[in-house]
Amino acid sequence: MNERSAAVGRLTWWDAAVIGVAALLAVLLVLQTAEPWRLATGGAGLALLVVSWVALGRRGPEAPTAPWFVALAALAAGIAVAGYPTLAIIQVVVYPIAWVYAPTVRRAIVQNVAVAIAVGVGFLVSLGAEPENLPQTGFTIALSLGFSLAMGLWISRMTELGERNGALLRELQGAQEQIAALNRDAGAAAERERLARELHDTIAQDLTGLVLLAQRARRTGGDPEVLALIEDVARETLGETRALVAAGAAVAGATAAADADDRLDLAGALDRLAERFERETGAVVTIARAERDPVAGSALPRDVEVVVLRCAQEALANARKHARASRIEIAVGRTPDAVTLRVADDGIGFDPAAARDGFGLAGMRDRLALVEGSLDVASAPGRGTVLGVRVPVATAGVRA
Repeated sequence: MNERSAAVGRLTWWDAAVIGVAALLAVLLVLQTAEPWRLATGGAGLALLVVSWVALGRRGPEAPTAPWFVALAALAAGIAVAGYPTLAIIQVVVYPIAWVYAPTVRRAIVQNVAVAIAVGVGFLVSLGAEPENLPQTGFTIALSLGFSLAMGLWISRMTELGERNGALLRELQGAQEQIAALNRDAGAAAERERLARELHDTIAQDLTGLVLLAQRARRTGGDPEVLALIEDVARETLGETRALVAAGAAVAGATAAADADDRLDLAGALDRLAERFERETGAVVTIARAERDPVAGSALPRDVEVVVLRCAQEALANARKHARASRIEIAVGRTPDAVTLRVADDGIGFDPAAARDGFGLAGMRDRLALVEGSLDVASAPGRGTVLGVRVPVATAGVRA
């Protein structure tokens, strides 16, 4: 619809140009001469231009009749100038027609020369072939042809550059659309990975604990204390699930506190995590504290606190599932530019270089990579395991 409107607009301008110039020259012809043959010849040339435009030119440059229209326009210019020299002003329309209605630049140059020849013949008829008139005729034709060629070649070059730039712009827009699609896909993949980490670090671990507690309750014949613990864990798991659905960062045992405050009580959350782990497994969990607690009251970014807590959760989950540990020690430290976490157990250990199945350590490394953190694993069969986590404070939260 827009292309059709643009084409109609171009035809309207050409209508105004061709018919307007012809009408103006007709008035000028009538005012400047009264000789019948000049009036008839000049009028015939102007009429031929208008008729050829209406019959052929309005079909457009792509029409098969375009060459015939250019030939008739050149002939009309020659006839008009033969009638009266001042009608050479008709060139302001005929030369542009020779450019616009040409499929190539070479064809346009040939058509311009044809117009110049037709106008030159018209000058010879109207002014005569006397030697004193030839220089003026030659100068007028050369000047008009030279100006037309210069302007036409310049406009053609600008049009070519514009089309090339337009093609480059379309390619750039296509590339930008592809990049946007890739970014959307990457964002969706990153969101799936984030959700997988959150599910693994919260819901999956809680459900594992529930399974272990249920097995323990079966062995004890439905111990009320174990049943109460199952109920507590189930409630916490429900709260964490609701927090994930609400796109909040759930905190084991401290969901309500995390929802109520934008900052996390990391020290309290670690205490609750250790207490709950002891109740579920019977292992002894100690949290090493200095005289001045490095995390209590410290203004840590929430992203750092969540990463540290998730790593502690994952370390305890690994100890429960694989280490068979009876004692676990958790230590959190603070340096000017980083927070450190150390989790050591007295379990059976493993070979860190050996390939292992599971999402635990890999998910922990992925989570730390988002905040430019690092994970060190020291272990050996029969010698327990020590996990060391370092989370830079200055960069945390940039990509979390």
